[in-house]
Amino acid sequence: MIERSRDKLRIEEATRRSPVVVVVGARQVGKSTLTRLIADGIKNTLFDLQNPRHAAQLAEPMLALESLTGLVVIDEAQLARDLFPVIRVLADRPDRPATFLLLGSASPELVGLSAESLAGRVELLELGGLRVADVGGDRLNQLWLQGALPRSFELAERQSNIWRDNYIATFLERDLAQLGFRMPATQMRRFWTMLAHYSGQTWNGAELARAMGVAQTTVRRYLDALTDALVVRQVQPWFANTSKRLVRSPKIYVRDTGVLHRLLSIDSMATLLDHPKVGASWEGLVIEQIVLNIDSPVYFWGTQSGAELDLFTVRDGRNIGIEIKRTDTPRVTPSMRSALTDLGLDVLLVAHPGQDRFRLSERTWAVPAVELLTYGLDTMITNIP
Repeated sequence: MIERSRDKLRIEEATRRSPVVVVVGARQVGKSTLTRLIADGIKNTLFDLQNPRHAAQLAEPMLALESLTGLVVIDEAQLARDLFPVIRVLADRPDRPATFLLLGSASPELVGLSAESLAGRVELLELGGLRVADVGGDRLNQLWLQGALPRSFELAERQSNIWRDNYIATFLERDLAQLGFRMPATQMRRFWTMLAHYSGQTWNGAELARAMGVAQTTVRRYLDALTDALVVRQVQPWFANTSKRLVRSPKIYVRDTGVLHRLLSIDSMATLLDHPKVGASWEGLVIEQIVLNIDSPVYFWGTQSGAELDLFTVRDGRNIGIEIKRTDTPRVTPSMRSALTDLGLDVLLVAHPGQDRFRLSERTWAVPAVELLTYGLDTMITNIP
């Protein structure tokens, strides 16, 4: 089993701080496995709402939960939202005999946190896939090809392909319905596959709607469903104070590159490297890994004239830009110069697949993606003059 020490520590610290902790993440991302590791060795009670017996026990939640002490784990909590008012009452007990750890396979709104029932009592964490630091930089290509879902990563390549094909089918045929989305599985597969071909591009609902022969509102509903199910990421645009006309639509990524590759019928590294979406896939991997390691919002920036920056964020008051290139010899482009000026960047990092770090201009550095993803953005910035 791969040790996920950083994620384990995050959850453990949250349960010490807060009476209720909600951990959300896509299906098969490792929530249940990690939680059982945390619960092992301490007083705990575990419920899985996909288990009919556990669901029956929690049909009377006050009766089932009131006497429990220690760590109380409720997996797939979005399947029983009527639990939240009861947990609110139990969380307010002055002696705090129990800490509640709720696991959900969807966005906070779908899990039930958009209601005010747990306001002020809950700490929310999102669990992503495996980090580069979890598996080691020498296995970066395997993580890229097979994705960051733990089971997919651990299997041999052919078995991983089969596992991901089954994952996609089960997700479309069963999991989406359990999350409350009533959409035809065949239509959603077609949409998700089309979206994979658009991964790394700005959202164009009109084009996708025409291709599918449906209304724009329909494809937008499909996009939001996959986003809420945490399998698609929408990176929102940054609006700077500038006279330039800016792109105002989000950029879309299939969050797990292993899933992306099966949607694109990519079954090996050789196939991936020859595929027209290789650059977009690499970009998606780097962005997803960066997001896993920072707690500040990230944006992309683009102008109607074509200037773009893959990622923009603010760290400790400094404007940080990240450009992602699938080349060992990156150079400063006109888009980078525009971003440096218009966004007032303090540092612009150009992440590349090579092994060397070198200065491209006064505020621009080319850095190995493996270093950036292993040690994190903050460490990388600290080590740059």
